Amino acid sequence: MGALHAPVRLSPNFEDKLLRTVWFVGAAILVVVSGGISLAENAGDAAAVKSEDGKYFDKEGNPTFKVAADGTVDWYTYSGYRRYHSECHVCHGPDGMGSTYAPALMDSLKAMGYGDFVGVVASGRTNGNSVMPALGDNPNVACYMDDIYIYLRARANDAIGRVRPAEKEDKPNAYTEAENTCMGKK
Repeated sequence: MGALHAPVRLSPNFEDKLLRTVWFVGAAILVVVSGGISLAENAGDAAAVKSEDGKYFDKEGNPTFKVAADGTVDWYTYSGYRRYHSECHVCHGPDGMGSTYAPALMDSLKAMGYGDFVGVVASGRTNGNSVMPALGDNPNVACYMDDIYIYLRARANDAIGRVRPAEKEDKPNAYTEAENTCMGKK
């Protein structure tokens, strides 16, 4: 009779990272297979028509920004500003304006839909000598992908300027719960 082996236990952090990676790879495959979720013809279609737990959506169901008349931005736009300048600006330049190293994302989002954005950020892309690394397994990007997209979409539509938003809506409880789950916090 052969020897019995004890089951292998993976660390919770490894399991969380594996789950996030599988989710984002699956999302990227879905985007490729479906042809992507296209943004409407022009940047003017980014108007928020619906809100769920402090997150705004356009008429196509894509996440979007909300800027009040007094300049107060929604939490996701504010968080996107912070996350973009934490992870993305090194290559893509301050405020999404590009650099000699990588394109201006505020221009890219005028033609790139949400699904395409998620696919490129999660899986990466090579364009000539330019390489966008896959960031789907980086929780500092993956957990905040909507935030970054919403911020850049606001920049692409000239809804916010080149400064940190001065006023923001309160952080929604649903946001905190999703953030904690994605980051592996209890």
